[in-house]
Amino acid sequence: MSIKTSARIKLAIGSLILILLAVLILSLGVGAVRLTPLEVFSALADRAMKNWHRSIIWDFRLPRVLLVSLCGAALASAGVGFQGLFRNPLADPYVVGASGGAALGATLAAIFSFPNFSIPLGAGALVGSLLAVMVVYMISEISNFDSVAGILLAGSAMSTMLTAVVTLLLLLNDEVLHGIYAWLLGSFSSANWSQLKQTCILAPPGMICTWLMARSMDALASGEESAHALGLNLRKARLIIVLGSSMATAAAVSVSGIIGFIGLIAPHLARALIGANHKSVVPVSMLLGSLLLLVADDLARTLMAPIEMPVGIFTALLGGPLFLYLLQKGGK
Repeated sequence: MSIKTSARIKLAIGSLILILLAVLILSLGVGAVRLTPLEVFSALADRAMKNWHRSIIWDFRLPRVLLVSLCGAALASAGVGFQGLFRNPLADPYVVGASGGAALGATLAAIFSFPNFSIPLGAGALVGSLLAVMVVYMISEISNFDSVAGILLAGSAMSTMLTAVVTLLLLLNDEVLHGIYAWLLGSFSSANWSQLKQTCILAPPGMICTWLMARSMDALASGEESAHALGLNLRKARLIIVLGSSMATAAAVSVSGIIGFIGLIAPHLARALIGANHKSVVPVSMLLGSLLLLVADDLARTLMAPIEMPVGIFTALLGGPLFLYLLQKGGK
């Protein structure tokens, strides 16, 4: 890595950290009750003149913006992992069945605990996502495909089957349809400190795991045969990347629902900024994922206030045109 490239990476990371901190402060002031940056700092320092300012910040907005940032980073790191593993720019965190498993887990939790929903949808989604990924990996290991093709095919088949099962369950239990549909669109409306702690159990280890596999993903970029010639243990590398990326995805999905495009678009933006070295792409993607999801969440809770829109709608509206622009730019 040249000195010029290293300086550009450091500048990009430093700039993104400063921008993220600024957006975090602005996000804390956004909502039904608008607060100035000075009022936000006063509430954070527990010196606010009004007690309800402190309550708004500490009880509602601070856990929400921290959770949004963490989920954005987790989905982005998972996107890097799956795109690096499959050597496919269209791979996203749900390619191995994590999305379908989460949807089925949340649906079963809602059905078995209706009408009081004593089983949290997030807990069902977390278990369902991890189990689906484990089954997909086991199927790929016992198949004739000794490569990522087995994981990709098994994941696609599993996602299709799980989606069909979810649709059937919702048709047979239409009383829980509204609640599950809202969850499937993605939302942070119920974010709290408990959910943040829950996400911190799996998301940071998953992100660290993906970052530690950066050199392996660089080797995989040249093809599996070349990576094997370089001494890379392909089976071990695939397992670690799948587990790390799936842990991060499951942690985010369990508290936010299904949120698309963050894991797809953030890695592309990172590569456009600093190149294709995964050691740098992973942290830059996480910062970009946090920023994108924060902006989308701010729009979701302010554009039609006091009605809060599902954040998944805005990630699609932001990510779709941006991805098309990147495709057009790449084509040129």
